[in-house]
Amino acid sequence: MKGTTMYRIALVSILGVAVVGSTVAIATTDRRTTLFDPLIEIEHLLATEYVTEPDYDALQLGAIDGMIESLNDPYTIYVPPSERQGFEKSLTGEYVGIGALIRVIDGWLTVVSPLDGSPAYFAGVMADDRIVEIEGENTYGKSADECVKLLTGEPGTDVSIVVERGSERIPLTITREQIKTQTVKGFHRDSSDEESAWEFVIDPERSIAYLRLTQFTPGCSDELTKVLEGLGAREGTLGGLVLDLRENPGGTLDDAVKIADLFLDKGVIVSTKGRAFPEEKREATSEGTLPDFPVAVLINERSASASEILSGALVDHDRAVAVGTRSFGKGSVQTVRTFGRGEVAELKMTIQRYYLPSGRSIQRLPDSTTWGVDPTPGFYVPMTDDELVEAITVRREQDIIRPGEDTDEEDWTDPDWVLDRLADPQLTAAVHAVQQRIDTGEWKPTGLEGIGGDELALQELRDLKLTRERVMRQLSRIDKRQEDLETMAAEGDDSPSVDLWDDAAKVEGGELVVYGADGSEVARLRITGSDLERWLIDAGVERE
Repeated sequence: MKGTTMYRIALVSILGVAVVGSTVAIATTDRRTTLFDPLIEIEHLLATEYVTEPDYDALQLGAIDGMIESLNDPYTIYVPPSERQGFEKSLTGEYVGIGALIRVIDGWLTVVSPLDGSPAYFAGVMADDRIVEIEGENTYGKSADECVKLLTGEPGTDVSIVVERGSERIPLTITREQIKTQTVKGFHRDSSDEESAWEFVIDPERSIAYLRLTQFTPGCSDELTKVLEGLGAREGTLGGLVLDLRENPGGTLDDAVKIADLFLDKGVIVSTKGRAFPEEKREATSEGTLPDFPVAVLINERSASASEILSGALVDHDRAVAVGTRSFGKGSVQTVRTFGRGEVAELKMTIQRYYLPSGRSIQRLPDSTTWGVDPTPGFYVPMTDDELVEAITVRREQDIIRPGEDTDEEDWTDPDWVLDRLADPQLTAAVHAVQQRIDTGEWKPTGLEGIGGDELALQELRDLKLTRERVMRQLSRIDKRQEDLETMAAEGDDSPSVDLWDDAAKVEGGELVVYGADGSEVARLRITGSDLERWLIDAGVERE
């Protein structure tokens, strides 16, 4: 009970400080004078009369989360002390570790790829290596997060691992370093280069470069500027640029403004407005502006925040065309405030909204028909789910460092071959647009006119209905499977689950033929996935 009393005194003291410290605000806002009264009453009742002693940390977190949830703003979040490290990593793209992309495959921690210039790379860690031990601890069955905690630590400290490569087990000791994720990438890694550096020139004849910016981390503007200058942008030898901002969730505003300023010599880049803040405009300057060359910016529905600021500024000032689909619509400005005694927590809070040079709000509201950035008319290039999956799969393969794997059949200097190999309709449209701009002096459509407003809302409605239908079908299968298992349990049936064919059989790419009860052919279906057996088991079929 003593601990309970101390907790209540601390809570009342903190709330009291908040009230006393806000005298001016309280005098003008009656609602805030009574905000804490029921909270204190409820806490007192729970602390003294609830059937079991409450978890006070959970009570506090629940109260905070409840207030934030009432704002209906997914971008305002509370970060407790225990989650600050991961939160800071997501904001900055920096952490201390060995520098490797990992995932769990068949129960084992597996390296997707070492990062460029990382301790893991220089220690000889390779793609597809299994990390079977970390500091003598077996990794089998551990989650990726559990393994990450073992691999990360203080800079300059060593971590011992054992990697399994084929039948060989290799012990390695790697010194942890500050890792900064590379955010500027090209279209292919040069296998002849010792560090498998990115190749950026996608059309050597016309000197067209391709740069993919994955996130606006602090300093990414300097990284991008360095790459552009290395390609001759400052000297005027760069013929054109495709800047890929697809899947880019945003990040720091300053870096987005700096990159926009590289291409613009005057005018508003972005403005911000908020209830408690005056309007602020960020403008371009002539100092350091790159020479004029054609630019196509790739955007899609997962390009957000800083991606929308950069692409919107370039499009509004006619410095670039936007190719792809309408962007996400995150136009809210967040600030991070730290507070607390001892262990420090953080509140990421929306305080303003972004507006493009045209005055258009980026933010998507529940009743919005206009938001974000639209593709330039004639450059709307939607992709089907299958096209998107294939393009992302191929792109991820290019992210993996595999020195010396190019074959004689591959010609990464031929733009037509490259575009065919990458299987990305949006990228193809962007490159063709820049090529035609260089060849003819004009932007010629390589896509569709585009859709917006009510038509875009109707398209989203159709997509949501399709998603709902798929979810309901899956729930129906789950219900049926649950009923079957409950029946088996009640009857004491421990027979093995249904097996329609040998697990070693590869059916993806094969054909499924459905016959009616009268023996007539109903449908002939091409099998495009590997989960057919799982779906059929719950669909009411059995082997003859």
